[in-house]
Amino acid sequence: MSEAAELTRSVLEIGCFTGYSALAWYEGTTSTKAEIITLELDQKMIAASRRTFDKYKLNDRVKLIEGPAQESIETLTGSFDIIFVDANKEGYVGYVKQILDKKLLSSKGFIMCDNGRCSLFHPTLWGDVDIGGTVFARGMTISTEANPELPEKVRPYWTENGKALRRFNTFCKNDSRIDSILLPLYDGVTLIKWKSSQQDFIQLN
Repeated sequence: MSEAAELTRSVLEIGCFTGYSALAWYEGTTSTKAEIITLELDQKMIAASRRTFDKYKLNDRVKLIEGPAQESIETLTGSFDIIFVDANKEGYVGYVKQILDKKLLSSKGFIMCDNGRCSLFHPTLWGDVDIGGTVFARGMTISTEANPELPEKVRPYWTENGKALRRFNTFCKNDSRIDSILLPLYDGVTLIKWKSSQQDFIQLN
């Protein structure tokens, strides 16, 4: 990952939260002075992010676009070497499909999607991998049988996230343009890249 950052000239982040992930991209790309564009809808998170950007003096390379991610993505041009998605889980399919359709991912770039392990299974390059038949979140299984201590007030939220991410992982498996793999880190990170057959096409266009 550090080698990839050293070659990165542009980063797109969908979901800024408090701005510290943008800080990580900023510090990880000091050698290339990568442009970092981050998208956020929530006004509280926007305010927190701007405080982070001011505190650590990031505004020379970080641009925050306010508003719904789908609308913001539609305005973007060019391509990005790293795209980080950590937003509303029901939006993952739409965001990644939009990125691919608009060819916003560079030919050798990759998309990182957080929380990929929240699905019931993950379709990888080697086929469907069953990860226990339950939904994962914050290191816990969501099913009542496997995790009876999970508070009932948060179970519906994480269950719906799990369903959304299963739909997302199924999308990744079935889209013929891309390869994807799940890294079992914390809640899981799904990495997506163009298939080699698509890379040449992207470079030519």
